[in-house]
Amino acid sequence: MQIAADKVVHIHYTLKTDEGTVVDSSEGNDPLGYVHGNGNIIPGLEKALDGRSQGEKFQVSIPPEEGYGPRDDGLLQAVPKSAFEGLGELKPGMQFQAQTDQGPRLVTIAAVATDSVTVDGNHPLAGQTLNFDIEVTAVRDASKAELEEGAIDPANGAG
Repeated sequence: MQIAADKVVHIHYTLKTDEGTVVDSSEGNDPLGYVHGNGNIIPGLEKALDGRSQGEKFQVSIPPEEGYGPRDDGLLQAVPKSAFEGLGELKPGMQFQAQTDQGPRLVTIAAVATDSVTVDGNHPLAGQTLNFDIEVTAVRDASKAELEEGAIDPANGAG
């Protein structure tokens, strides 16, 4: 069975930067499962998986435009340090959930000054090419409930 819209797909993956640093991997864990064609994974990876079958292994590089987008310096914002009271010592790289006009957003501390904290609303992988090693472990038809939810039923297994 080939990967297409409304199929449940399970993959093992390793994600690396252009420098070869492993950013994320399913190694040692269950495969990642999702309903194909529902926007559950980044667009470039979904496109690279189209038409693939169980057992296929491949590598793919996803440009920022098809991953987490280009970096947007407009998402850097200085916030009064008082907004972080009671959170202990603030350091660059710490992440917090912020409420924005567009809903909750993960922000990363980029810099800490005497009276302010600069937060970055970009996804940590924005602007980066994403290099994946992929193994398709299962492909099956999605159930009616999975199609309605747009997510897989863990009780339905990996194939």
